[in-house]
Amino acid sequence: MENPKPISTENYKKWLKDFHDVTIDERTVTHYQSVTNKIKVDFETSHFWLELNKNLKEYDDEYRLKFKYPLLMINRTKLDVKPFNSFLLKTQRRNIFDNANWPNPPDDGWILPTNWYSKTNDILRTYYVVKYLDDVDFLVQKLKVFCTNCGKNPNCYYQAKMDGYYAAHLYIQQEFEVPKITWDTEKINISIEFQITTQLQEVLRTLLHKYYEEKRKTIRKTEEKEWPWDYRSDEFTANYLGHILHYVEGMIMEIREKQTRDDNDH
Repeated sequence: MENPKPISTENYKKWLKDFHDVTIDERTVTHYQSVTNKIKVDFETSHFWLELNKNLKEYDDEYRLKFKYPLLMINRTKLDVKPFNSFLLKTQRRNIFDNANWPNPPDDGWILPTNWYSKTNDILRTYYVVKYLDDVDFLVQKLKVFCTNCGKNPNCYYQAKMDGYYAAHLYIQQEFEVPKITWDTEKINISIEFQITTQLQEVLRTLLHKYYEEKRKTIRKTEEKEWPWDYRSDEFTANYLGHILHYVEGMIMEIREKQTRDDNDH
């Protein structure tokens, strides 16, 4: 059977059916919602989550006392669940768009309903917005210590993407008992994502949210001019704006540190 690369969502669903006997229908969506709702309720009522939200207040107080301004610009005490359409699109990116082995499976195998909850790291997530660039690392280190003390094994990545995206991502794993599509239950390991970014980057993300959502649904054709050379493109404007803001944040840090040194000298 010919295996063309499925670009549209409908073609991707057809590819799942033809090559993996996977049907994406209302039953799939309902099961996804049941699983993610169970995960969300279990985690937000857990001792870990409740204690973390208490500790965030302490971190903010400590930072405010030291630097005279708050650490957290947006203090999230809620969890977000990835909507099913976004979740399905992510599996398409992993299986198709970002798969350098196509038409063979990615290096870590196909992402299919038998494994897609445990192989997707941001089904359940929250984010924190801090004021300045160096605040990101301050909060990351606090979260890492807290997670480690709670018996978790946090993984953290400082992301600096070509498209101008800058943020720290911290992940922990937890086992959940969730309903199977047969309405029996099973235990699976789920990753929970914590994003930490700056106030300026959050403003940019909010402004360009629609652009980034549309970009995720497309795949660049090989004959297209690369965006760093296409100054008329939306990508050129949006992506370099992210880099410029990151540079400005670095300059703010340099000025602040210089003022601190001058104050100490006097």
